[in-house]
Amino acid sequence: MKRFFICGSALSGQPDHPNLQAAYLVGPVSTAPKYRLHSVKDGWHPGIYAVESGGISILGELYELTDDQYASLMAGEPPDLYETQIDLADGSHADAMLYPKELVEKNGWPDISKYGGWAAYKAAEG
Repeated sequence: MKRFFICGSALSGQPDHPNLQAAYLVGPVSTAPKYRLHSVKDGWHPGIYAVESGGISILGELYELTDDQYASLMAGEPPDLYETQIDLADGSHADAMLYPKELVEKNGWPDISKYGGWAAYKAAEG
């Protein structure tokens, strides 16, 4: 089983949640406060990246994925994301998909960190 942090359109209640193929939801979790959250490509998906200072905790969900569920999830991920290990608020770690800070800055995508998570941002969008 692979522990995976989900913080975007595959969250419970979001449109890409079926991509998780009934993976086991461990529960809601937050990252350690060392990440920033942006709305990438006109709100198509979130882009998170680690920062040395000025980070926030991002709310998401922790899942345990089988190899097949992981493969299905990766097949639906947008371009430019990369997989890496992130730090969670409780001191543990999980794999997650991050977005290159350089591409966020180059494209000027809005920082939505003040919402604390993708679902809250999408709800606020109306």
